[in-house]
Amino acid sequence: MTTPKESAYIPPLARLPRWLRPGTLDSYLLAQTVPPFTIAISVVLIALLLERLLVLLNVLASAASPYSTLVKLLADLLPHYMGLALPAALCVSVFVVVRRMSEGDELDALMSSGVSLARVARPFAITGAVIGVLSMLLYGYLQPHARYQFREGFYFARHAGWSPVLQSGMFASPSGSLTLTADRVDHAGSHLINVFIRDMSDDRERDITARTGTIRSDTSKGEVQIELFDGSILTVRPGEQSTVTTFDHAVRLISRAQAASFRHRGDDERELTSHELASKIRTVKRGDPQPQVPASAATQADIPLASLRAELNFRLARSLSIPFIPVLAVSLAIIGKRKRSSSGLAVAVLVLVTYDHILQMGESLVASGKSSPFLVIWPPTLVFCGACVLLMLFRGQILPIRRVRPAAPQESAAS
Repeated sequence: MTTPKESAYIPPLARLPRWLRPGTLDSYLLAQTVPPFTIAISVVLIALLLERLLVLLNVLASAASPYSTLVKLLADLLPHYMGLALPAALCVSVFVVVRRMSEGDELDALMSSGVSLARVARPFAITGAVIGVLSMLLYGYLQPHARYQFREGFYFARHAGWSPVLQSGMFASPSGSLTLTADRVDHAGSHLINVFIRDMSDDRERDITARTGTIRSDTSKGEVQIELFDGSILTVRPGEQSTVTTFDHAVRLISRAQAASFRHRGDDERELTSHELASKIRTVKRGDPQPQVPASAATQADIPLASLRAELNFRLARSLSIPFIPVLAVSLAIIGKRKRSSSGLAVAVLVLVTYDHILQMGESLVASGKSSPFLVIWPPTLVFCGACVLLMLFRGQILPIRRVRPAAPQESAAS
C-alpha cells in the first residue's frame, strides 16, 4: 500500500537541482523575453536576407535560373545569418525587457525586497549559455555544410545551362544558333501558344511555327526539349530551293547541359567542421601529409596551419562570449530616476560591433601567421566577458565601492 507522499506526482522540473529550477521570477522574465526575441531575430534575418536577395536576383536572372534555385540558396544562407542574428536578438530582447521593468519601477520593487541585480540577470545568463552551446553546433557544424551547399548550388545555377522557363513575347536564345519565342505563355512558363523557332545550325536556316508547344526538361540527361503541335517548318539552304514541311506533332531538342562537377567540401577552412579542424591541426602538427578527415571533406589544396588555428579559435571565442551578452544588456538597460538616458542600447550595439571587429582582426592576424590566438583573440574575449560581469556588479551596487562622503560640519562649541 502506497502512502500519499509516495504516490504524489513530482513535476519534471522539480526533480532538477535547486539552483537549476526556474522560479516564479525566472518564468516571468523569460516569458517577457520571448516576444521581443522573436521579433528581433525575425527583423534581423529579413534585413540580412534582403541584402543578399538583390545580389542573387541579378546573378540568377542573367543565368535564367528558376526561382526554386533562389529559394534553395537563401535557405543555405540561413545558418550563416542566424549566427549573426542570435547575439543581436538576445541583446535587444533582454535590453527591452529590463528597460521596461526599470521604467515601471519593477526593478526597484525587486531590489528593495532583497533581490539583487545578479539574481535578475541569472535567467538571462542561463539562456545565453544555452544559446552559446547551440551556437557551437551552429558555427562548428551547420555553417560549414551550409556554406559548401550554397557555393555548390550557386555554381550549378551558373553552369547548369538554359532554364526551360519563358515569358510571353520574350525572345530566348538557348544557344548561339537557336532563337525561341511565343505569343502567350502560362504562369509556369512551359505551355506555349503560337510558337516561333529559328534554327541556324548545320549551315541552313529552319523557321518553325506551331500553334501550341510544351517545354519539358529531362534532369537525368540534362536535356531541354520542346513538344510542338500543328505546325510547319521552312528550310532554307544556300543555293537550293526552300522547302516547307507541315506536321501534326514533333519533338525538338533545345539544349543539352554539359555535365557540371563541383569540388569536394573542405577546400576552405570555413567549410570544415570544428571536429575536422581540430583533427587536421593535430595531423599537420604530426607532419602527416595525408590529413585524417572524412572523404566527404577531402581537400584539393593544403590549408595552412595558421588558417586552421585562426578559424577554430575564432569560433570558440564567439560561442563563449554569447552568455555574457545578456549580462551586458541588463547592466546598460538600468536607468536612473533623475537622468533617464536612452543611449544604453546604442552603447550595447557599439560595444558588440567593436568586439566582433576586434575578433575578426585577430583572426586575420592569426591566419596570416603574424600573431598567436593567445595574444589577439583570447585576451579581448576575456576582457569583454570580465567587463560585462564587472559592469553588472557595479550597476547592481554589489561591488564594495568606496564612496567619498563630505565631512559633516562640526558643531559649534557651546559658549
